[in-house]
Amino acid sequence: MVSLSDLPRKKDAEPDRKFIEALARGLDVLRAFQPGDGFLGNLEIAQRTGLPRSSVSRLTYTLTKLGYLTYSDRLEKYQLGSGVLALGYAFVSNLAIRQVAKPLMQDLANSTGTAVGLSDRDRLDMIFVEFCAPANVTAFRHEIGNRVSIASSGSGRAYLAALPQEEREYFYGHLEKVNGEHWPKVKAGIEEAVANYQKRGFCCSFGDWNRDVNGIAVPLQLSQGHIYTFNAGGPAYRLDPEFLEKEVAPLLKNMVGNINAMLIRY
Repeated sequence: MVSLSDLPRKKDAEPDRKFIEALARGLDVLRAFQPGDGFLGNLEIAQRTGLPRSSVSRLTYTLTKLGYLTYSDRLEKYQLGSGVLALGYAFVSNLAIRQVAKPLMQDLANSTGTAVGLSDRDRLDMIFVEFCAPANVTAFRHEIGNRVSIASSGSGRAYLAALPQEEREYFYGHLEKVNGEHWPKVKAGIEEAVANYQKRGFCCSFGDWNRDVNGIAVPLQLSQGHIYTFNAGGPAYRLDPEFLEKEVAPLLKNMVGNINAMLIRY
């Protein structure tokens, strides 16, 4: 079963005596920083996390002392520190699936002219832990750590498609709150992707996550239950749906099957 404990926490949830609330709040502060943010002030962090500003000021002070944040006296704001980088590097460098998958991903990228990514879930996003682009393509390059929506991206839909219906419904409850009045349309897109996966073995996102981007994705569920997703795609003007579905999808599914077989022996 997939762990759902890292989804956004309900403020009125039943208290868990083993749960350290102060630690959770500190991690919420770190999660508030997104790629491209640069510096954030306590007010911005409070708004993103929903935490009281007085609590945020104590947490940012502590995280700065520990090296997970750095403080600018001139801006009176914070940015992520080297302590976070060390944790992230340790995670990525020790990820067995990344080491096994990268050569096959690069081969697929070069042979199809698509960008090929490996993603893991982080709350209601998918986060890239590996990315390979064709050698002759300079546009549409993701970086490790970039995020895409779990609801509208091919990677996210593939993740949801691999879940049992009961667990998928659990995500739906959180996604409905995030998407508000747009939820019926968002859910319809997910359900269509799930049906496509059950019938054809892959999920699609043609202009849904980004109107200029087309992509397909395939999930890989490891024996211990953890789900990763592999996607292939790129600019819509260069990669039309028919090419991705008929030419790239069989190769992507074959690659994922080979990676799964290699991981069993790893």
